[in-house]
Amino acid sequence: MLFSHIRRIGIAESLRRIFGGNPPRVQAAALPWRHGSDGIEVMLITSRDTGRWVLPKGWPEAGETLAESALREAGEEAGIEGNVDADAFGHYFYSKVLSSGMQWHCQVEVYPVRVSKELKKWPEMKERERRWVSPRKAAEMVQEPDLAELIAGFTSNPREIVA
Repeated sequence: MLFSHIRRIGIAESLRRIFGGNPPRVQAAALPWRHGSDGIEVMLITSRDTGRWVLPKGWPEAGETLAESALREAGEEAGIEGNVDADAFGHYFYSKVLSSGMQWHCQVEVYPVRVSKELKKWPEMKERERRWVSPRKAAEMVQEPDLAELIAGFTSNPREIVA
């Protein structure tokens, strides 16, 4: 199922570029996870603008790897610390609508972060809600179908995905 997702995204992205689309802008997202009493849990946060359930994500800053960017965003947006995997678990595409109305096509590289600490205070704590849920529930909560499929795929065997 995950391979068909990757193949479908690759074909769609290739067609977009063939017909004159600009390459996507790249963002980094954290997929925060932990071992809970009922198995693997992942953390979702609400977006600031619409309150949708999302992963912590953002633009890389100068000198950062995408993995470092994902970990920084997790701290700023979700108030967590942990160990980030150096390799992306996967990626998804979405269109970011700017306040000007302009749309940017974005590719989001998703990095698992094994959470070791939840902070009581963090930069965006008054702007977001955070919630631990099963990967299956998280897949139902997010609105982007490709992200949902990616999160659901995390349930198969996280030991093969992250160290």
